Amino acid sequence: MFDGLKKKLNRFRNDVEETAEEKAEAAADEAEADAEAESAPADAAVDPEASEPAAAAPDADTDAVGDADAGSEADAVDAADAPADAEPATEPESAPERDAATAEVEAEAAAAATATPAGDSTDTDADTVDEPTGEPAADEAEPRASLASDAAKAALSEEDGDDSSGPGRLRRAAAFATGKVVIEEEDLEDPLWELEMALLQSDVEMQVAEEILETIREKLIGETRKQVQSTGQLVSEALHDALYEVISVGQFDFDQRIAEADKPVTLIFTGINGVGKTTTIAKLARYFEKQGYSTVLANGDTYRAGANEQIREHAEALGKKLIAHEQGGDPAAVIYDGVEYAEAHDIDIVLGDTAGRLHTSNDLMAQLEKIDRVVGPDLTLFVDEAVAGQDAVERARQFNDAAAIDGAILTKADADSNGGAAISIAYVTGKPILFLGVGQGYDHIEKFDPERMVDRLLGEDE
Repeated sequence: MFDGLKKKLNRFRNDVEETAEEKAEAAADEAEADAEAESAPADAAVDPEASEPAAAAPDADTDAVGDADAGSEADAVDAADAPADAEPATEPESAPERDAATAEVEAEAAAAATATPAGDSTDTDADTVDEPTGEPAADEAEPRASLASDAAKAALSEEDGDDSSGPGRLRRAAAFATGKVVIEEEDLEDPLWELEMALLQSDVEMQVAEEILETIREKLIGETRKQVQSTGQLVSEALHDALYEVISVGQFDFDQRIAEADKPVTLIFTGINGVGKTTTIAKLARYFEKQGYSTVLANGDTYRAGANEQIREHAEALGKKLIAHEQGGDPAAVIYDGVEYAEAHDIDIVLGDTAGRLHTSNDLMAQLEKIDRVVGPDLTLFVDEAVAGQDAVERARQFNDAAAIDGAILTKADADSNGGAAISIAYVTGKPILFLGVGQGYDHIEKFDPERMVDRLLGEDE
């Protein structure tokens, strides 16, 4: 039932989900690239090779020593110009010897600092400064640029069992910290267009399709995905709400209405020929019987040859009383007699058939109005085929204008893959769908439940 529309709705959900997820991945990749670019200068700033002063190559030292031994004139001048207290130049130390000497000096300095308690240091002038130590200590080096915001770091610290590094960690951090909007207007533009075409092709009335699309826009644009949700879940919720709002218009508890009404309750059935109206009356006679109500059938279809025989077969099969007049009689009078019989015999419900009226026939529609005035039925129910689609919607509108229907019954719903009439009739008329015919047997009728209908369309009720 309604499999075609179900597939189209599911396609829309998948399209929006794919669009949003692709956009989220692209944004995450861009954020990761920006973070890596931002971290590059920090790497260069703390690069040990870059921070060390350039040292003379050993070959250069050797050459320098050789020149000193030769006693060049330049060296002699430099020696003469040196201060008196300067120690004579000595041969330069080799690289390993210099490293060892440096390590010894640093060790002595560290020992001296440890030996002097923090509280026992002697007072010094405020303008006294520490002697430079050469290179900065390791803990004084400039810190690397942060790759994620504080909020992202906090989120990462809560993720037990996740890798502590890598692009996946950064992507999760960025998504959590920014609270990314997963669905924006441009994300919906193409999928909504496809959905609109799908709804119209499924015989959904245009005004109803527009209402569904507008509700989806309102519920999705600017929506952010919660950590426990997927984009598909967000779209499913929006579709559910949009469909339910149009399908459930005017809905009331049919069984409760019958139970609370004064007896006998009179139900009049309208619709065009050939849509299963008489069979639907028989199905409801069985439905009421299961609930403990007694019924009587009245044939107000006095124009069609063979109408009496058709409804009589159903009445005999069900063991029900039938009230009928000769062909050509007054339909309003027949149904009125049915009400009189029910009152006299303590019957709970009168089920009155009418001629199959075309909504374009003024004379027949006027006859329907007369029945409404004379009998004053408790409920007037419009019957049409679910497979009629937008034709059924337009006929429901016309019949409602003529005699104010109270609800609709759709036959052949089990053969309808589109579902356009089921979605549209309630919204267009303001009156609910009450039953669906789902087969030829007397028991093949089910109460219409808007929630279950939506679940069927969204694949949640298999």
